Amino acid sequence: MTTPIPQPPGVPFLGNIKDVDPGNTWWSLKSLAEKYGEIFKIKVLGHEIVFVASAALAEEICDEKRFRKYVGGPIVEIRYTVHDSLFAAYHHEESWGVAHRIIAPLLSPEAVAEHFDEVLLCTQELISKWKSRGADQKFQPLKELNNLSLETTALTLLGKKLDCINAPQEHPVVRAMEDATSEAMKRPNRPKLLNWLVYGGKFKRATKTLRGFAAECVAHRNQHSTGRQDLLWALMNATDPETGKKLTDEQVIDEIVTMPIGSSTAPCALTSMVLYLLRNPQVVVKAREELDRVVGGRTGALKREHIPQLDYVQGIVRETLRLSNAAPGFNIEPIPKKGDTSPVLLQGGKYQIAHNQPMIIVLAGVNRDPAVFEDPLEFRPERMMGESFEKLPAGVKKWFGNGKRACIGKHWAWEFLMVVTAKLIQEIDFEVVDEDYVLKQDGWFNVRPIDFYVKAKARV
Repeated sequence: MTTPIPQPPGVPFLGNIKDVDPGNTWWSLKSLAEKYGEIFKIKVLGHEIVFVASAALAEEICDEKRFRKYVGGPIVEIRYTVHDSLFAAYHHEESWGVAHRIIAPLLSPEAVAEHFDEVLLCTQELISKWKSRGADQKFQPLKELNNLSLETTALTLLGKKLDCINAPQEHPVVRAMEDATSEAMKRPNRPKLLNWLVYGGKFKRATKTLRGFAAECVAHRNQHSTGRQDLLWALMNATDPETGKKLTDEQVIDEIVTMPIGSSTAPCALTSMVLYLLRNPQVVVKAREELDRVVGGRTGALKREHIPQLDYVQGIVRETLRLSNAAPGFNIEPIPKKGDTSPVLLQGGKYQIAHNQPMIIVLAGVNRDPAVFEDPLEFRPERMMGESFEKLPAGVKKWFGNGKRACIGKHWAWEFLMVVTAKLIQEIDFEVVDEDYVLKQDGWFNVRPIDFYVKAKARV
């Protein structure tokens, strides 16, 4: 006999609309996971969604023989901006395979390693800015790390220097990404008429900015041919080895827009990492001992061959990904079976869902599963190193999604996170502004600390 899936009480007609804050969706889901445990469901405006928040259940529904990515809700809404690009394409659309086969070779570990010097260049530019700033001047690291991420994405993948690291404000593309993704998250829970009458303008403006930026990148490459065979070159020129097709001009724009959206989770994770390090100074001491040994003190030159040798820094990055949930979850559904509408069983029959039931993995629950992690709220890089890391179940290693629809830029993200983390620890001393700061998060496609200020100076 199956166990009923828990559900908050809700209100008549509207269901659980009050249980999820549309301006802070993932924080609401984190709170529900803490209250209801490994699995729960809500119903909003007649739509029922099941949420998974344990490592064991996450691992089960990541079995690609039984389940697949669910393209619905906010992902459908963001198609207004990115069309049928990689992360928004339906399973039946040929465009996904064509784009994936063209793009994947340019984001392999070997291809990403070729851009190491460019990642380091951008990172060093930000560090120089922080060193030259007055040590008593407070700032929000998130805003400046957002610009760093966009600058690095544009330079490494699109061959274009934006010069936004030293800009006084966030780049307009950063604001447009936030506006577009926040709207995509909120629109499914609003009446369509309200979306059209009240909120349509914001969505259109954000989309125009993002697609305009992508068009400028293409125009810049056409006007300044450099001989680079980078990702932008592939988008504009490469042919799919399986079908012989190239991307259309519009599809090139679609995929360029997805790149900064996808990489926008990295600065969110890095901002959380700064907070964790401030609260765990012993971690900084251990990391600096490793960096001094491998790289050579605070003035040592970080090189590509150093990255695999920085075991403790790798542990810091993994533990940051575990706790920060910068990419907070992803959608799953049972693979349809023609003519079969029988219920799908989970955990050997403990739970039962409909044959077409959408599910969302809530990483804030999965990655804090007490069945896997001792003291799951503690920041402990050691548990994400070596044999300890290898022994962890696959369900708690889904920071970049799952299977063939996982983040195609995961190797780029790892390289970026490792370089920035290593250089910040090596060269910067941070000081917290508010000793009583309580973590507050918001976010839509990604999650980040808000109202978090620090001071920074060159490492003593």
